[in-house]
Amino acid sequence: MIQKTIISFSIFALVSLQGAIAMEEITRYVRYSNNGIISYGIESGTNIDELDAAPWLGGEKTGNTVKIASVDLLAPAEPSKVIAVGYNYISHREEMTHEESRPIPEHPPLFLKLPTAITGPESNVVYPPDATDLHFEGELVVVIGKTVTKVSPDEAADYVFGVTAGNDISERCWQANDLQWLRAKASDTFGPLGPAIVTGTNYLDLRVQTRLNGKTMQDQSTIDHIHDVHKIISYVSQYVTLYPGDIIYTGTPGATAAVLPGDVVEIEVENVGILRNHIVSTSQ
Repeated sequence: MIQKTIISFSIFALVSLQGAIAMEEITRYVRYSNNGIISYGIESGTNIDELDAAPWLGGEKTGNTVKIASVDLLAPAEPSKVIAVGYNYISHREEMTHEESRPIPEHPPLFLKLPTAITGPESNVVYPPDATDLHFEGELVVVIGKTVTKVSPDEAADYVFGVTAGNDISERCWQANDLQWLRAKASDTFGPLGPAIVTGTNYLDLRVQTRLNGKTMQDQSTIDHIHDVHKIISYVSQYVTLYPGDIIYTGTPGATAAVLPGDVVEIEVENVGILRNHIVSTSQ
């Protein structure tokens, strides 16, 4: 009876935590270019209310407003660090390793992308001339809101600013054959991000979908993460100090597939929106 009570309480606590995140007012932050001037702002219907700084740096409304349709949306963050997690869904781990019984890692497997890989919504992903097997990877991306170092999983939520959608573009041959994943994961344009950073949503349980030329290729919830957002942040922070605006790609579900110039990839994260990018050759 005592064991049943403990289990019931644990489930109730988890549901309560997720509900508390979901019940907050959702706010959508964007970064955009208007006549060559780059600003941060808050979406308000069909408008954007301009901020005087990045929202995680205390940016406040300036009183200026622009129409969303009249500006170019950019990647919504300019991170100093881009951390990424591999094999963070059972479905993807089995797809990539072909070993259903392989032990689940105790800690999130980490790798780096580069800030120069980041590109925004509706931008082009360049297919390098010597690439042969370029894949999409649709993911939830976490944006850090405060400087964080050596925190516990229980403390990690305090350091999450918000979440957005990301595409961890990966060249599989380079990934398999290079000493490290620098080319495979961090080449220019290999980190699409956007369209907005959302606060007030339950990032522990958001649906992540990937479409290739309109066909659904991936569809799973972040509730199936092997290592959830809080554990990821905690683990990274034991070794690397994260600053406001830094981002973490949290892993892709299921199978990925090769893309070619001319393809269009859409990553849709629940409550975030659609991150759409075009694959192009270097000659375009």
